[in-house]
Amino acid sequence: MGHAQILALYITISVITFFISKIIVSVLIYKRWKRKQIAFAEGFTGGKMVIFRSPVLQSMTSDDFLKKISKLSNNDIIGFGGYGTVYRLTIDNATAFAAKRLNRGSADRDRGFERELEAMGDIKHRNIVTLHGYYTAPHYNLLVYELMPNGSLYEFLHGALKDKKILDWPTRYNIALGAARGISYLHHDCIPHIIHRDIKSSNILLDQNMEARVSDFGLATLMKPDKTHVSTAVAGTFGYLAPEYFDTGRATAKGDVYSFGVVLLELLTGKKPMDEAFLEEGTKLVTWVKAVVEDKKEEYVLDSKLGCYPVDEINSVFSIALMCLETEPPNRPNMAKVVKMLEQIKSEKVVTHS
Repeated sequence: MGHAQILALYITISVITFFISKIIVSVLIYKRWKRKQIAFAEGFTGGKMVIFRSPVLQSMTSDDFLKKISKLSNNDIIGFGGYGTVYRLTIDNATAFAAKRLNRGSADRDRGFERELEAMGDIKHRNIVTLHGYYTAPHYNLLVYELMPNGSLYEFLHGALKDKKILDWPTRYNIALGAARGISYLHHDCIPHIIHRDIKSSNILLDQNMEARVSDFGLATLMKPDKTHVSTAVAGTFGYLAPEYFDTGRATAKGDVYSFGVVLLELLTGKKPMDEAFLEEGTKLVTWVKAVVEDKKEEYVLDSKLGCYPVDEINSVFSIALMCLETEPPNRPNMAKVVKMLEQIKSEKVVTHS
């Protein structure tokens, strides 16, 4: 056999080996993906269940799961999202999930479901609620999330838990920092970037350790890294929306920063953004606090339930909140900077006292 024939044979074997290795790798990747995402279609009348991360749900038959969700009633309601009702879905004595039901039939609701799937499908972060799977049926969609046993920040500050459990300053600081880390992850670490568009205290959930988890991605918008904004219809919650959003209809990361600034004021003052007292005076939480801070009278607006607190930490968080609430978006810090500033509050104290 000549040198040319040997070379040709060698090249042929190399090419074949290369393609075989590619096929094997592709098969392994597909099998790994299938292990992570198991779809149940059998036994459902026109419905499909897809599970991402839960061994408990993956071990159930489709009929068992259907029986569980068919028994959900008003007694199981634990909250309301922007586009649907949230139920406690009890699997057994030791396991429960949060199931968000979105009735179909309107473009907004269907789009809200799609947004949550687009935003949440690949996210795994300690300060963002975990999506375990979803169920689609002809008349409704269902998103299955991990259950947050302590409810929302709103309930502790303004709702049913307001007088049952007091949030001291260390807990509020940790909630602020955890929520900031979650939002920063969406803005800076996700590709494409995710703009939440509905940051508020009722969308910051609390786990068994009172750690913050950002939730409800029904209004979330995906943004390519080379873009600065996404044009949308104005949506969100009054009292939290950045002023420029009404004028431009542009959703930006700096709009989320503004909303987070409002949440910081809620943590500091215990007041709702659109509290009835503010409405009577023709103002709102943001303008009220700005006037107080200008007069250096922050202590007069602090929540009386804060208990003991370090004045320097409180004043630092007030300053960070007002940076987030700057009228001009370019003057606001990004969420990565907000996280650093919040972390620095404690780190400086450690250095000072060491």
